[in-house]
Formats: sequence, C-alpha cells, structure tokens
Amino acid sequence: MKIAYFDCFSGASGDMILGALMDAGFPLEKLKAELAKLKLSHYDLKVEKVTKKSIAGSQAIVIVEEDHHHHHRHLSDIRTIFENSDLDNRIKEKSISIFTRLAEAEAKVHQTTVDHIHFHEVGAMDAIIDVVGSVAGIAALGIEKIVCSPLHVGTGTVECAHGTLPVPAPATVELIQGKPVYSTGVAGELLTPTGAAILTTLAAEFGPMPAMTLETTGYGAGNADISIPNLLRIAIGEAAEEIEGLESERVAVMETSIDDMNPQIYDYLIEKLLHMGVMDVFLVPLHMKKNRPGMLLTVLCKMEAVSKIADFLIAETTTIGVRWRIDRRMKAHREIRMGKTTYGDIGFKVAKIGDRTVNVSPEYEECKRVAMEKNVPLKNVLDAARLAAEKLMAS
Repeated sequence: MKIAYFDCFSGASGDMILGALMDAGFPLEKLKAELAKLKLSHYDLKVEKVTKKSIAGSQAIVIVEEDHHHHHRHLSDIRTIFENSDLDNRIKEKSISIFTRLAEAEAKVHQTTVDHIHFHEVGAMDAIIDVVGSVAGIAALGIEKIVCSPLHVGTGTVECAHGTLPVPAPATVELIQGKPVYSTGVAGELLTPTGAAILTTLAAEFGPMPAMTLETTGYGAGNADISIPNLLRIAIGEAAEEIEGLESERVAVMETSIDDMNPQIYDYLIEKLLHMGVMDVFLVPLHMKKNRPGMLLTVLCKMEAVSKIADFLIAETTTIGVRWRIDRRMKAHREIRMGKTTYGDIGFKVAKIGDRTVNVSPEYEECKRVAMEKNVPLKNVLDAARLAAEKLMAS
C-alpha cells in the first residue's frame, strides 16, 4: 500500500498541500488538465521553486483575475460546480466532503446554518483550486492512505473578512477538534481553515511517521517568511509489510505512578475508564521512592482521547502528572458469537487470523449472568463454556 505522511512542522494551508504534492512529482500539466474539468475560468496557475531557511520547495501560485477574487459562494454553488464538472466521481465526492466540513465549521462559529454560510477566503477561486488540486494530486500519485503529524497552529492574530481573529481562527479550531495540535509560539497563522479541512478530512491517522519504505519527498512552501522554514513536507512510500492476517493500529499508552491514594478508588477508576471507551486499563504493583508501595496505572486508548483521559486521571486520582506515548499493536480479528452450553446460550469472543480461528473464550460477564440466573456455581458454568468453546474452535 502506498502511503503519504504530511509533516506539519510549520502548519499547513491549501497551497502548501498542493505545492508539496507537486514537489513530490505531481506535474503542473496534469494538475491543469484536472482543473480544466471544473469548467472554471478567470484564473491561472503556476509553480515556482523557492527556498525557505535554506530548504528548497515548490510554491503553488493561483492567480485570480481581480474582478473575480472576491466572488463569494454558498456551499450549494460549490457543490454545483463539482457536480457539473468532468472530474472523477471519487475526486468530486472528496472535494465536496472537504467544503462541507468547512461550511459546518463556519456555521457553528457564526451560529447559523450551512445553507446561510457565505464562503469568504475559503470559498474563493484559489481555495476551490487548492482543494480539488490536492485531492487530484493524491489520486494521481497513487496514494492510498494518508497519515498526518500533529498540527502546528501558530499564535497571535490574523486579519480576514471578519476582521481581526485569534490564531488559530475559530473555524480552524472547529475543524481540528479531536486531533493532536500544538503551538511553539511562532507568530502567525500556520494552519489555515482550508489546510485544516483538507488534512482532517483525508487523513486516516494522526501521529508519528508510519513504518514505510520511503520513495520520495516534497516540500510545499507558504507565502510568509517566518522564524522557521515555512514549508509542509510530504513523505511518500510503500507501507511496511504487516503480519499476514493480523490487524495493525496505533494506540495511545497513558500511565501514571501512584503511591498515596486509597486503593478502594481503583475499582471506581477502572469502571469509569471502561465506560469512557478506553481499550484497556490495568494496574502493576511498584516499589517507589521512600520505600512506598505503589501502583502503575496504565490506560490504552485512541490518540484523540488522550486529553480527555489525562484530565480525568488528574482530576480523579492523587497524581499530578501523566505520561503518554504512541505505540503500534497487532491484533487478531475479533467477533462475538453465541454458543450453546448446558446452561443456555453464552457469548464467546472468537479471535481469527485470516480465516483461521485461533482462540475462543467465553465472556466472563455472560457466564456470571447465567450462574446468577440459574443459581448454579460459576465454576460449573465456566466448565460448560470451555466445552462449548472447543466445539466452536472445531467448527
């Protein structure tokens, strides 16, 4: 599988994404041919080689005739442009999805409906070209999956059609909800609404660079000269081979060491965390400083849940800090199947690698429920469940 990694060390904008794709091998002629399918006029497009802090990249430049530069459009107008175009259906659908997310973000910020949103900067001709050009470039380069780094957003204020706004702009904040973001104090709008909409719509994951055999890289340049290289880097390569039949995913591992908390609270914590949707939570005994016995509390969760889980742990325990990292994990495909036992039907967790069943285990809570309903020893139900599991393994 060919994958692309967007390294947003200096944020991202629509023209930076387009420039990075062109720098990585998406030809200008091919881009113009794709954009011609929009049946739009009054614009031109060129690419220039530039240098930002001694790093070379490509700058995509959209030139719109002055009389058309401030032509505002509703989402319905933009949808009509895409639907009446000769673009491939997949490019149409993804482009419409990006602009729909932009409209939803603007509508929420202005407390109105999507239909009433007038696109300003994001609805201008150059944004339409950035969006369609980026989607077309990803398709042309054969990229099947996109992974994105945490998003560098910048700081300060930005001038736009609504006046002076804080950075990141309110619409951008809506678009990056649930995604990893950060700021290092670099002044200026590093992440624009258009850039945020493209990446958050198209990226399958956010985190570190995935394992791949690197084939090519590209740098897309922004307009401003800032204190860091104003570039967006794309790395394209072939995904590292996975173990056949196993599923691979990235998970956040969060942990904290505690030595001064009532141990009765751990039962409550684990129950609450599981209700919050974490993948796993467990305790490991520790011997800590000053010869105190303690516990290492470890939580596995999705990366977008890190902030919520950290807030919960700091509020609900005696810890004052939580460590976290991103790990990869391989797992068998899992499904729940019902199996017949002498005490009735019980749910079993069935693990498979490809078409091969490798493990069948009864759900403990199911066994407990049956034991209480039938008023029989739990150990008897577990024994019956093991016999049923053997039959499921053989089936």
